[in-house]
Amino acid sequence: MDFQHIIETVGRFMDFAGVAIMVIGALVSIPMALRGFQPRQLPPGSEPLSVYRSYRQLLGRSILLGLELLVAADIIRTVAVTPTFESVGVLAIIVLIRTFLSFSLELEITGRWPWQKQPATAQAADAQAPSTAG
Repeated sequence: MDFQHIIETVGRFMDFAGVAIMVIGALVSIPMALRGFQPRQLPPGSEPLSVYRSYRQLLGRSILLGLELLVAADIIRTVAVTPTFESVGVLAIIVLIRTFLSFSLELEITGRWPWQKQPATAQAADAQAPSTAG
């Protein structure tokens, strides 16, 4: 097995993982939303999310993660072969489209752009939340 074949296989695996995360996320989000999942970062005084809104946020998160893996797979595969202006151009267009989708999903999920800071009250709530890192 040569290096290029290994990289192609890794790229295909990343593609599969990205699609699998989106599909599994869509399926897992349904029961979570039906059980009343609520994000920890709701603005103070806001109403709890409806089942529909909760499902949209959960689904958006899984799509966002899947898109990140698909972009990584595209980059891996483009670097594996001898890059041409055409392949790099196609990659640039794909990355731009997926980046736009990622920003749109981030705005939909959190209500702010990725470069905007969290409100001070949400940062304080995150700091008080118990850490799961170990």
